[in-house]
Amino acid sequence: MALLSFELPDGSTREVDVVQVLNAGYAGRSQDDVAAHVAELAELGVPAPSTTPALYPVSPYLAQQTGQVGAQHGRTSGEAEWALVVDRDGELLLTAACDHTDRELEVHGVAWSKNAGPDVLARRAWRLADVEDRLDTLTLRAWVTHDGDELLIQNGTLAELLTPAYWADVLRGRGDLIPGTVLISGTIPMRDGVDQFAGRWRVELGDPATGDVIDLAYDVVPLPVPIG
Repeated sequence: MALLSFELPDGSTREVDVVQVLNAGYAGRSQDDVAAHVAELAELGVPAPSTTPALYPVSPYLAQQTGQVGAQHGRTSGEAEWALVVDRDGELLLTAACDHTDRELEVHGVAWSKNAGPDVLARRAWRLADVEDRLDTLTLRAWVTHDGDELLIQNGTLAELLTPAYWADVLRGRGDLIPGTVLISGTIPMRDGVDQFAGRWRVELGDPATGDVIDLAYDVVPLPVPIG
């Protein structure tokens, strides 16, 4: 299992023993747009889900707070997301996340690809109740770094995604809204012309009302060549 620690705006700390991690997929609020995206991915060989939105369980140890992600080849990449975290007392926290995915494996099965890389989470969080009245205004951005140049690859708001309340209801109905649960939101579109296969990813969840920002960053490090 993984032990995560989050600093809240009041300076207090919440530790979370992760018992389950769930990755939402095809989770745009406009399901018409999602259907178009599914069709685009199908042309690239990615199998269509049986239903949308989708939910993929992944191994709990994949929830990590780290500055380095090992990559088995050159076609892995992140995705800017928010994460809903249920703390030890059952309170819902909101933080930034980046789902690092194996794109080569994705064409064989999205669920497999989600289990081939970590979900990197930030080290700070907000109480969901403190920002819930302005969720749609929260910003979500990601940058990739190539040869020392940082490029904006994702830029949107949480209005583009299904809400934490939606997913909390789904989990509650499944009996899964329990302490130690981490749900990763699904992502927003990437900008055309920016290479996602980068040596560094940075994700930022921002609150324009307060100017507060929760961010994370990590380097993508090639693993050694296998022997045998």
